[in-house]
Amino acid sequence: MQINTDLTQRLAIASGDLPWLASPLKGVDRIMLERNGDEVARATSLVRYAPKSSFSHHQHDLGEEFLVLEGVFQDEHGQYPAGTYVKNPTGSSHTPFTDTGCTLFVKLRYLDLQDTDRVVVNTQLAEWFAGMVPGLTVLPLSSFGTTSTALVRWAPGTYFNPHRHFGGEEIFVIDGVFEDEHGRYPQGTWLRSPHMSAHKPFSVEGCTIFVKTGHLC
Repeated sequence: MQINTDLTQRLAIASGDLPWLASPLKGVDRIMLERNGDEVARATSLVRYAPKSSFSHHQHDLGEEFLVLEGVFQDEHGQYPAGTYVKNPTGSSHTPFTDTGCTLFVKLRYLDLQDTDRVVVNTQLAEWFAGMVPGLTVLPLSSFGTTSTALVRWAPGTYFNPHRHFGGEEIFVIDGVFEDEHGRYPQGTWLRSPHMSAHKPFSVEGCTIFVKTGHLC
């Protein structure tokens, strides 16, 4: 299966316009934003677990990252409430489940083989830092080589400098409305900008975005 696999193309997809598709396991559904492969795939997805559902034990051959958007996700290593970011490195394994139900933004098979650190950040409790322009605050989540992952908050009326993305950029709009000269992107929008693309982002209304850079070349 191939969905949006051409990394040279700029994409802006409203996830709410896409259908939830059943996974092989009852109670676990997915919105497929990007996919290269079948059940073992390099993929970017929204994943929704019904209350009291679970997924079979599995190993992450090229790692996994996820951000809990709603509910509480669980595995044998702990509980991860809404706002928690987790990076499970290459070779890690777990058996996911949830009592309450939950929704996740998930990236599979994107991690470097040398990136062996497991990361868990409760973004509701972590310290945010001032960004490069007034109105911007940043919460770094993970960094390895040329790749960085963070949450970024934009106060209403914040404008950023024009810039170019070495290694590309990926954004998921968690809340509010993110904008640039190409368009307007409300909550739930997934954007992917290729290597050396450029834009001038801003937010009139304010927003929070998940941002991953340097991983698309």
